[in-house]
Amino acid sequence: MNDLSGQNATSRAPDVTQAVALVPRINIQAFCELQETVNSIQTAFADRRMARAHGTVLTGGIDAAVRLYQTQSTPNLLLVESTAAREPLLESLASLAEVCQPDTKVIVIGHLNDVVLYRDLMRRGVGEYVVAPVTPLQLIDTIAGLYRSERAAPIGRVIAFMGAKGGAGSSTVAHNCGWEIARVADAETTIIDLDLAFGTAALDFNLDASGGIMEAILQPERVDALLLDRLLVRLGGKLSLLGGPGGVDKDFTIEAHAVETILTALRSNVPLIVLDIPCLWAPWVRFTLLHADHIVLTAEPELASLRNARAIVDLLKAARPNDQPPSLVLNKVGIPKRPEIPAADFSKAIGLEIAASVPFDPQNFGSALNNGKMLLEASPRTKAAEALRRLSRSFSAERAPAPAAASKSLIKKLLGRS
Repeated sequence: MNDLSGQNATSRAPDVTQAVALVPRINIQAFCELQETVNSIQTAFADRRMARAHGTVLTGGIDAAVRLYQTQSTPNLLLVESTAAREPLLESLASLAEVCQPDTKVIVIGHLNDVVLYRDLMRRGVGEYVVAPVTPLQLIDTIAGLYRSERAAPIGRVIAFMGAKGGAGSSTVAHNCGWEIARVADAETTIIDLDLAFGTAALDFNLDASGGIMEAILQPERVDALLLDRLLVRLGGKLSLLGGPGGVDKDFTIEAHAVETILTALRSNVPLIVLDIPCLWAPWVRFTLLHADHIVLTAEPELASLRNARAIVDLLKAARPNDQPPSLVLNKVGIPKRPEIPAADFSKAIGLEIAASVPFDPQNFGSALNNGKMLLEASPRTKAAEALRRLSRSFSAERAPAPAAASKSLIKKLLGRS
C-alpha cells in the first residue's frame, strides 16, 4: 500500500506550538464509528478555537448520515468516519452524495493510509481525508483550513506576556523578546502594549506615547488591516508598536470583543504579535490569555509570585487542554539579601519547567532603559541578555502551518465521477 504521510499534511497532527486558525460560525455534524473518534471530536468541539461553531457528534458512520439526511438538510460541514476498505467506502460516499446539499463540505476520517484512496477522494470532491486516529488539534486545523482561501497568508501567531504580580518585569521580557524575534527571524513583529495608563513600551523604545490603540479599542467596528497599519508606530526594521496614551487623566475601558477584533485583523498581516498584558484581572484579560497561541508568565522567585502563578497556570491548563502549557520565566533572580524560592522548588510547585531564569541586573537594565534601548542591544553579552535571547529564539523558530487547500463540494463532483 502506498503511504499517505508524504502526501496529505492533515494526516499528521500539527505542532501545538503553531498557530491554528479560528473556525468560523458554521454548523458541523460528525458521524463516527469508533468511541475513540467520538471522544476526540467532542474534545475538539469544546476547544477555544471552535467557540463560534456549533457541532454535534452522532454514531453510526456514513450509513447513519445517509438515513438522517433523507429527511433533513445537511449542515455546512459534515464529518464522517469509516473503517471500511476502499471500494465499500467509495460506494457509501456515493450514497451520501445523493442526499447532500451542494454547498456542504465533507471531511472523511478513514483507517486506510493509502495515497491512491486519498487522490481518488480529492478528485471526487471530498474536502479532506484524515487518517485515524485523529487528534483534536489536528481536526481543528483541518476544519479551519477548509474555510481559508488558497491565497490567504499564514495565520499570525499571538504570544501573550503577563506578570504573576506587578513589578515582576513582564513588560521588559516582552519588549526584549519582540525586538529579538523581529531581528533574528526577519519577520514583521508587532508589540501591543495593553496597559493603557501605565504602559512602558514607548518609554523602553524612547518614543512619545502615541495612544494609537485607543482609536481601535473605542471603535472596534472600524478596525481593519488598513486602519491598524496607520496606527502602528514603526520602530525600525521589522518591528512596530501599538500602544496606549499613558496617563491617568481619563478612564480606560477595554472590552474583550475589541481585543478580539484587533488581533483578528493583525493576524492576517503580521506573522508574530507580542501582547504586553498588565498584571490585573478582568474579563478582557482572561479572554486574551485564553485565546493567545502561547503565554509567557513572568514571576519572581518569592511567595506572592508562586501563589499567583500557580492560580493562573491551573486556570490555563483547565481551559486550554489542547494547547501547550505557558512558558514560565523567573526574573530578578539573585537580589542581594532577599530570601528566594529555589528554581527547582518553584518549578515543582507550579508544575512547569523554568523556560528562562533572568538574573537580577539593575545596572545594565537601568542603563538600557535610560538610553531607550533593549538590554539585548545595549548589553548583549550579559547573563540576563543571554537568558532573554534563548527565550526569544525559541519563539522565533516557530512557524504557523500553511493553510490547507480550499475544498470542493462533495455533491458537485462525486455524482459526476468518471
